[in-house]
Amino acid sequence: MSAYQDAIQQIASLRQQNGDGWSAINPESAARMRAQNRFHTGLDIAKYTAKIMRADMAAYDADSSQYTQSLGCWHGFVGQQKLIAIKKHFGTTKRKYLYLSGWMIAALRSEFGPLPDQSMHEKTAVPALIAELYTFLKQADARELGGYFRELDAAKAAGDSAKAAAVQSKIDNFETHVVPIIADIDAGFGNEEATYLLAKKMIEAGACAIQIENQVSDEKQCGHQDGKVTVPHADFLAKINAVRYAFLELGVDDGIIVARTDSLGAGLTKQIAVTNQPGDLGDLYNSFLDGDVINGADDIANGDVVVKANGKLLKPKRLASGLFQFKQGSGVDRVVLDCITSLQHGADLLWIETEKPHVGQIAEMVNRIREVVPNAKLVYNNSPSFNWTLNFRQQVFDAWQASGKDLSAYDRALLMSADYDATELALEADNRIRTFQADAARDAGIFHHLITLPTYHTAALSTDNLAKEYFGAAGMLGYVEGVQRKEIRQGIACVKHQNMSGSDVGDDHKEYFSGEAALKAGGAHNTMNQF
Repeated sequence: MSAYQDAIQQIASLRQQNGDGWSAINPESAARMRAQNRFHTGLDIAKYTAKIMRADMAAYDADSSQYTQSLGCWHGFVGQQKLIAIKKHFGTTKRKYLYLSGWMIAALRSEFGPLPDQSMHEKTAVPALIAELYTFLKQADARELGGYFRELDAAKAAGDSAKAAAVQSKIDNFETHVVPIIADIDAGFGNEEATYLLAKKMIEAGACAIQIENQVSDEKQCGHQDGKVTVPHADFLAKINAVRYAFLELGVDDGIIVARTDSLGAGLTKQIAVTNQPGDLGDLYNSFLDGDVINGADDIANGDVVVKANGKLLKPKRLASGLFQFKQGSGVDRVVLDCITSLQHGADLLWIETEKPHVGQIAEMVNRIREVVPNAKLVYNNSPSFNWTLNFRQQVFDAWQASGKDLSAYDRALLMSADYDATELALEADNRIRTFQADAARDAGIFHHLITLPTYHTAALSTDNLAKEYFGAAGMLGYVEGVQRKEIRQGIACVKHQNMSGSDVGDDHKEYFSGEAALKAGGAHNTMNQF
């Protein structure tokens, strides 16, 4: 007997046990509601999705073609539509996640209004968005199952047992829209206790994977802007510990921690690390400081700081801001040390923030990390902050130049021009963009590819196109031709926006609760029937 039929029988037994007081309860209706609400709490979701993500990590270790992907989102509806689209186009949500971007929360969800990615937004907005995303994904489950229940009723009413059996199979084998979310906690929004408290709220909301970066919390910058300031390893590891303790306290024993390093583009530190002996982590961190070797007190001015590093006295260069500067060209070495250290102290996955999408650059760092931690793997930001077209055209140009190919038809500084779009170089660059994720998964250890801000940009682009047409000569045709007609012909579910907002699910409930007296919205005069 199927789980659905089991639930009907169980509720029927409960109704019988409770006598006449439960006579109005229809066991099949209650079983349907139960099927439509599989996950009762965020912790249920976190435990379920952590197992999915762990299985996917193991599958990737065995076969690097089995990488995973996600798109960033800033609203529950956006996340819901992504998963509905994935199921429509690919038939399964396997290896497809959601990413929750701190940048998008700052820019789009703060009560202060649009903010830069500097951890100035309300930290409560982070777990609130996780909860919202899962609310919408659960509603997508309820909506799709509701459609199956109607199909089942229609098949039974028509006496079509074969059709009823086929629909019953869809219900029994239903794949939820609930998938893992990798959630951005920025630099922890304070000290390690603040990090722990926020991590708990995020996990309680449903997060099975938390991404944390090694920047100073109160100096945090977007990973693709200047002015990034990192912390010594001990400070960062304390926050990794805090997140792990939050997972363990809440019973999510296989929760995932993504340790992000911004050291490649961060040339500053706020602190000189504590060190107890040569070669410890503090000493290694300090060894990257830029400064002058001194011989004695005469080389020190008032207020100067002196550190013993590599057996010598070093006067680190300190800026007017009080921050200390790292040596030029030390970024890659610091990234490698950060990553190895994080993996050796509790992190599960790495995130290396880079300034360009270049498989060779990422592979160079990952190969060094894997000399120490062989199964090291990355989450990678396929960022809209990169000019993908220009970067890959320049990469092809440089590769062809190195091979001696004639490039007289191209100007490297102007490769973004549309004049080059149909050229051999541009087509090769586009092919490399197309295969970038598979190439980087195979050659650079990237387990998970994400785009942080895609729907920020798609919303802006689609709104610009609609405004241009609707407020211009096209008028209403600008909406009909550019939006609605495409929705209908592409089978976009939200063309029936009343259904998407839950009106049919609500009608079902009204009928369960009130029977024939229910006042339902989905009757013959509902204009949604036009679709």
